[in-house]
Amino acid sequence: MIAIVDYNMGNLASVQNAFNLLGEKTVVESDPKKFKEYDKLILPGVGAFGDAMEHLKDRDMIDAIKLYAKSGNNILGICLGMQLLFESSREFGDNEGLGLIKGNVKAFDRTKFEEKLKVPHIGWNKMFTSAHPLFENLDEEHYLYFVHSFHVECGDKEDIIGKTNYGYEFTSAVAHNNIFGIQPHPEKSHENGLAILKNFINL
Repeated sequence: MIAIVDYNMGNLASVQNAFNLLGEKTVVESDPKKFKEYDKLILPGVGAFGDAMEHLKDRDMIDAIKLYAKSGNNILGICLGMQLLFESSREFGDNEGLGLIKGNVKAFDRTKFEEKLKVPHIGWNKMFTSAHPLFENLDEEHYLYFVHSFHVECGDKEDIIGKTNYGYEFTSAVAHNNIFGIQPHPEKSHENGLAILKNFINL
């Protein structure tokens, strides 16, 4: 059974509907004491990093997620949920993250853009992936749907399994032991997104 973490910062219905299409039952879970009952955990997220961490703190979920990570069961962070897996973010000040993966979150540096591009980065873009079970049966280059103004900067290059170019190359997918993260929204990415979620189910 897969739990989708409900901390009032994610489009939970879309994520759950995507798993329903795959025939996988999920539970939207708001009780951190029950996390340990599930085989896998999904950490979605839409909004600001600092607000998300406050919501997790107010619901006593921070320690519960860290404890779940130590259990060896798989966690998938989606969009903001991926960013929360890292140590810190500079979005609207300095914010501490969950610290499950080394690195931090920073805004797109428009001074590096060779052409006029809008931020946030919204729409379909290619992800270039490494060989990894999360991308089984997908091409090395495939389109996914993005909505974000900040991106992660990994502390360990070995954790990077996906990259995307928007103005410059940035990390768009990560894997560290049993912790996984993907910047685009697989639930909005049609067949490619569903394939990634199916692969996560099978991990």
